[in-house]
Amino acid sequence: MTHVHIREVGLRDGLQLVKTLVPAEVKLEWFNDSAAAGVPEIEVTSFVPSHVIPQFADADAVMRGAMGRSGTLASALAVNLKGAQRAYDLGVAKLNYVVSASEEHSLSNVRRTPAVAMEAFYAMVAERKERGLEGSVELSCGVATSFGCSLQGEVAQDEVVRLAVSAAEAGADEIMIADTVGFADPVRVRTLFKAVRDAVGDIPVAAHFHDTRGLGLANVLAAVEVDIHRFDASLGGLGGCPFAPGATGNINTEDTVYLLETMGLSTGIDLEALLALRAKLPGWLPNERIGGSVQRAGIPHLPKSFPSLARAMADPVA
Repeated sequence: MTHVHIREVGLRDGLQLVKTLVPAEVKLEWFNDSAAAGVPEIEVTSFVPSHVIPQFADADAVMRGAMGRSGTLASALAVNLKGAQRAYDLGVAKLNYVVSASEEHSLSNVRRTPAVAMEAFYAMVAERKERGLEGSVELSCGVATSFGCSLQGEVAQDEVVRLAVSAAEAGADEIMIADTVGFADPVRVRTLFKAVRDAVGDIPVAAHFHDTRGLGLANVLAAVEVDIHRFDASLGGLGGCPFAPGATGNINTEDTVYLLETMGLSTGIDLEALLALRAKLPGWLPNERIGGSVQRAGIPHLPKSFPSLARAMADPVA
């Protein structure tokens, strides 16, 4: 059975627009419940200046707490070399970085052109080597606004592929292609991901979709069709980019797991436990819009058709 790797990004991407400051102990409960449900990787926080996104002022403390749990990869986002150095000092095992293929989005988001933003990734790679951390710390480089940008409009596929190749040649252990503002469609998903995979060779390629126009899960299916088996998703469909007008929530983790498992793919995630965690979100985030079709409608009782979901069928969460 083919395995699909899910990276839960709710604690980072999901919370970066939330104005209510979530206590560190709640973030760690979220992390621990996700880990207990079998989520293999959780993006815990972002090493960004607290005056930029106050939600992550507790990044060091939350990261330390998350790294104490074995069996789950606790990753984090760094937006520059200084953030990466904080992560390296803490002993973070995987660090994620993002460069935008849209020049206008890049200038709005990090006040740098894509070319200058790539230089920051090169510096992170060099710092990892200087510290002797190659082989013990993974570096993932994402390409944001890969399907277009609400500020710039069209983004050329060749530019996305060029940035992906530059990151791969620099030493990235993973390439992530992001539909930051929900412009992607299944046809272009198949075309772009095939082009990126062909260009970067054996380096794993991950997908990051937003469900802005309702095509999030259709895009997951299209990516699977071209052998993409790594996906970012956010519990309850939370998320969005503060510097990309119109960017709404990520694809929903529980709905994504349900889709993949009904396709006969293995995520290793206990959907029953995931839905129990999802049920806590309204109490933690009472002012946020939280989505989820499976949470709302339940899992159809079809154990013969979907044996991997039998446990969740036996005790559905309302």
